[in-house]
Amino acid sequence: MRGIAYMSVFAFCMASMITTVRYVSQDLHPFEIAFFRAFFGFVFFCPILIRNGIVPLRTRRLPLHFLRSIFHVTSVLLFFFGVSLTPLAKAMSISFSAPLFACVLAFVFLSERLSAGRIFSLLAGLIGMLVILRPGLIEVNFGSLAIVLAAASWGTAMIIVKLLAATESTVTTTMYSTIFMTPVTLIVALGVWTPPSMEHLAWLALIGTLGSIGHIALAHAMREGDVTVVLPVDFTKIIWASVFGYIFFSEIPDWETWTGGAIIFIAVALIAYQEKYDKTQVKVSS
Repeated sequence: MRGIAYMSVFAFCMASMITTVRYVSQDLHPFEIAFFRAFFGFVFFCPILIRNGIVPLRTRRLPLHFLRSIFHVTSVLLFFFGVSLTPLAKAMSISFSAPLFACVLAFVFLSERLSAGRIFSLLAGLIGMLVILRPGLIEVNFGSLAIVLAAASWGTAMIIVKLLAATESTVTTTMYSTIFMTPVTLIVALGVWTPPSMEHLAWLALIGTLGSIGHIALAHAMREGDVTVVLPVDFTKIIWASVFGYIFFSEIPDWETWTGGAIIFIAVALIAYQEKYDKTQVKVSS
């Protein structure tokens, strides 16, 4: 139950964060918002540094942390840009595809087995993407395309996180990601900078806080509960995004968004189940 509770917090925080990003993007460029997401995310972790000193920052894999941060930065910049142009529920549905990209990359770079079940899941995920985007039937706008690329970048970052997990704690990985993201996003944001008001800063601080709390909740959810149990709760992000989109922006998701999002989510859930099954078989055989 604790794993489900943590995953519910993660889903709510992510939906709330992108809603706030959409609202603030009416006045500030998404790239500037991405910088403040990283900056206030770093501020959120400062008490951990004050309490524990440099212990959470001890690592022998600094280049890999930096590489992970580059893909994470790319994902955040593209996602925030896409959210500023795309209905919230549609953006959230497309973002579910990140683990599918990670699965393909794991096969290419980590030589992980690509079973028939995983191939079927990948094809199902592709169908879900096509249902949402409907290329050839409607024009695929820059916002939707940016979110697809953001999902691919985040999928790549997930593979690097998987490599880091063998030696690094969740706190270490998350803190290095935030530390590296801050100066990189600042460099990008300077080209589109608009001085934020005090009200903007309050909203931007909320974005950074929601993002940090969400990622911590996700880490706890994966630790406390079986992935096949907690993962279905992640689908509530679409529900929250739909509610917030309707209340604040008068958005009503079309059936293609719900159908495609559900197909992608089921495909991801099947891959998660397959990974659990494979690990169980390895333990039994050993």
